[in-house]
Amino acid sequence: MQRLRYSINVTLDGCCDHLAIIPDEELHHRAAETIAQADALIFGRVIYEMMESAWREPARTGVRPDWMPAWMEPFARTIDAKKKYVVSRTLTSVDWNAELLRGDLAEEVRRLKQQPGRGLLVGGVMLPQALAELGLIDDYELVVHPRLAGHGPTLFAGLSKPVDLKLVEQVKYGSGAVAMRYERQES
Repeated sequence: MQRLRYSINVTLDGCCDHLAIIPDEELHHRAAETIAQADALIFGRVIYEMMESAWREPARTGVRPDWMPAWMEPFARTIDAKKKYVVSRTLTSVDWNAELLRGDLAEEVRRLKQQPGRGLLVGGVMLPQALAELGLIDDYELVVHPRLAGHGPTLFAGLSKPVDLKLVEQVKYGSGAVAMRYERQES
């Protein structure tokens, strides 16, 4: 059975708005490695559309938008090439090497986890909360940035019950960010 890892950047005060995070070459390299290690990505509609609009064209054309430094190119190529599953009730179709998941969330994700492979990676805020409620996330990776944003969205607001975790890896970066990976503990 494949493991499902949730990975997200977050400020010290819990904000997971991607605009609150300062882009960093070392952390983009780590993110590309994390994506490369997974067999597929699982996104909700919002994250799928955000990632597709940012990374698809630069990866395929080699033309970088003004906001994108050259060191982001490997990340763009890695995420572009990866198989994606998109959970959405509003989208009628997807492309960008993606497949739409429209059935029961728990059944669909369990089916994906039962396939042979190296693992699955989920991103975003709302979809991971639903998956945490279902007990389907095995590993939680939080990359905590040394910044106070003073706003949200924040992670797991409204989670119905605690999820117990065990720290299994910690990596400190030159920027002051710390990546911490936790495994879910069975109740």
